[in-house]
Amino acid sequence: MKKSFTKLFSTVLVMASVLTGFTAKAQETTLAPVNMLKNKKTDVKADSIITVTKTGAPATVKVAPKAEAAAWVPVRRLWGYAFGDLYYNQHADATNRGPESMYNGVPTNRNAFQFRRAYIGYDYDIDQKFTAEVLLASEPNANTGVNGTTAIQNGDDLVDGKMAFFIKNFNLRYRNIWNGTDIVVGEMSTPGFALNEPGTNAPTSLSEATWGNRFIEKTITDVHKNNSYDIGAALQGTFDPKTKNFGYVFMVGNNTSASLLPAANPNTGFYKIFYGDLWGKFFNKQLYVDIYSDYAPTAPATAAIGGQSHSLNKIFAAYVNPKFTIGVEAYTQKITNGVTNSGTKNVEDATVNGLSIWIKGVVVKDKINFFARRDGYNPDTKFDGANSYTVNTNYGSYNPTVKETFYTAGLDFTPAPKIHFSPNVWLIEYKDQRSSTTTGYVGNDHNLVYRATFFYTFGK
Repeated sequence: MKKSFTKLFSTVLVMASVLTGFTAKAQETTLAPVNMLKNKKTDVKADSIITVTKTGAPATVKVAPKAEAAAWVPVRRLWGYAFGDLYYNQHADATNRGPESMYNGVPTNRNAFQFRRAYIGYDYDIDQKFTAEVLLASEPNANTGVNGTTAIQNGDDLVDGKMAFFIKNFNLRYRNIWNGTDIVVGEMSTPGFALNEPGTNAPTSLSEATWGNRFIEKTITDVHKNNSYDIGAALQGTFDPKTKNFGYVFMVGNNTSASLLPAANPNTGFYKIFYGDLWGKFFNKQLYVDIYSDYAPTAPATAAIGGQSHSLNKIFAAYVNPKFTIGVEAYTQKITNGVTNSGTKNVEDATVNGLSIWIKGVVVKDKINFFARRDGYNPDTKFDGANSYTVNTNYGSYNPTVKETFYTAGLDFTPAPKIHFSPNVWLIEYKDQRSSTTTGYVGNDHNLVYRATFFYTFGK
């Protein structure tokens, strides 16, 4: 027993001596470089790993951050923006055509200060994979309108005329469900307009983001009631995740925007809209190209009219330069069984064509920019001027009778980043497609508005 104890004690003593030697050697090779680093006033973070090699030459010190110390900072961001005008309606169309326009129904010589949009948003990163977005919007029109005997909104005004907010975006994003692709579920922007979401796999080169002057006017398809946002699910991805020059969006939605249709509505729960988009940046990201399509079947108006649907195909291209940008957006839209010809009594498809051309550029760098735009809109390319038409479709505020040509131009003063003041002119010309001898014909007329527009952004 005594011999066993002596052997055990000897073994422990030897191991302790060896460990002490290793520790002393480690201190000789490790602590000296750390002291040397401190003497050189080089910061060594507590979450760093220090490795030392010594091969007879002077010691080499490598400082590497731990993997779990990667620079991910969660976003907790409250943000918003607003724009509006002091406007003067110099001339109004005599018959109040253009129901989709901002100043429909506003009388000649009316002038007022007006907000056209106010946003309050909140972005919240739940973790590195999941992020949530909330956006409240108020988007009142200049004309509050009348519904029955109660003054009510043609925008987002309460019954008593005050501005109101509604839920415009409320969604959950799963980043990189596979490399280069996010999935988004909830109420969100469609691929028809913006989707300018840095830090995600959504595109940043679509028409509204590139036009960049939403505070002046919507894009042409937005004006004419294509969905800018909807409730559904979307895949937003890039084919080249490292450079993000090419990508796609595929989305399925309710085709209701932010509205909650009643269960009795035949479109609720039975029909969906499908959105698809391919986008690319070429020639060192100076040429943007975007190809967009959507398709939405809807319930037939009557059995005699038959099945209905609308589908839109659009191409957008822009040359982007630090000094100026030129953009072209062209689309065609088919509205199946959309109208009935009063002369032939036939139900007909309606084909809509639209073309928007714009330019913007620098006058004084970081201070003054200019912009100009022209849109042409034909609601029915097969319109027979000798006849009138009855509208069957429930798509937007569709009217096959009136062609529209829109113009705007102005300057954009930026006294500080994210603050804009813009004197501008806003004009729409209306032309009746019916011949002058057809019952109901209205002569050419226009809306002309002079505006001093303001726009500011905060928190983003």
